[in-house]
Amino acid sequence: MKTKIILFGMFLSFLSIGCNKDDNNSRSAMSVEEATANTKMDIANDDVSKIVEDQLGVEDGISGRGITGIQGFLPACATVTRIPEFGTVIEVGTLITKTIDFGTTGCPLANGNVLKGKIIITFTYQPTANSHTINYQFVDFYHNAILFEGNKSFTRIMSVASASVPTHPIVTMNLDMTATFPSGKIYHRIGTRVREIVAGYETAILVDNVYNVTGSWTTTFPNTTVQNSAITSPLVVKLSCANIVQGVITSARNGSTSTLDYGNGDCDNLAVFTFNGIAHNIILGN
Repeated sequence: MKTKIILFGMFLSFLSIGCNKDDNNSRSAMSVEEATANTKMDIANDDVSKIVEDQLGVEDGISGRGITGIQGFLPACATVTRIPEFGTVIEVGTLITKTIDFGTTGCPLANGNVLKGKIIITFTYQPTANSHTINYQFVDFYHNAILFEGNKSFTRIMSVASASVPTHPIVTMNLDMTATFPSGKIYHRIGTRVREIVAGYETAILVDNVYNVTGSWTTTFPNTTVQNSAITSPLVVKLSCANIVQGVITSARNGSTSTLDYGNGDCDNLAVFTFNGIAHNIILGN
């Protein structure tokens, strides 16, 4: 009888070890599904950054080029309210709160991405300052059916002029967000993204704006796996395109490394995810 108990115990131990190995393997393997989820979060981050920075300057005399009216580059289906109200004379040092409401039925941006819910931003009116800190929060906010939650901030600094671009803004975006996908899977991301305009800032229109994005972050996946990612070749974002058009993100977890390559600058919906030397095509978009 004792022999049977010992053998049964050994069997359970081997079974447990086997399950742990399978679990560890699943946590270290990087799937196309996870890579696609990452691209969707990347695209949402860039759209939100553009929206918030745009609204920092609209009707407040802080920004400048290519921004006119209360809407800025927002579509007509989005509404903007402000405290103090629009038309009120604002003194330096006044705290401004803006609510950007995209409604509940879906409000498409010019690049095709569809938004719902609200983004609330707050900042101090300092029109001549070189640096601004903007706090923003999501309220029932969806980007292409993905629910984003959390309170965040970014810093906008006007850089010195360079040979190719005049004095222009550089935005450092502090990431601390939770993304819930339609499938119910939840991702949490913490890190930093730095976005610099490299073309189009000197013109009076927005659609020709081009940005370079750098940074690094940590993502916790639904199975609790933690992945570290860094932009190893600057991401290129064109305001006229729905997706990131160029650049490479390199990710690592549990000793495994993968890359996500957004292409050569063409305004398309393709990216290439490579893991263990095997390349997989990914279709971007909503």
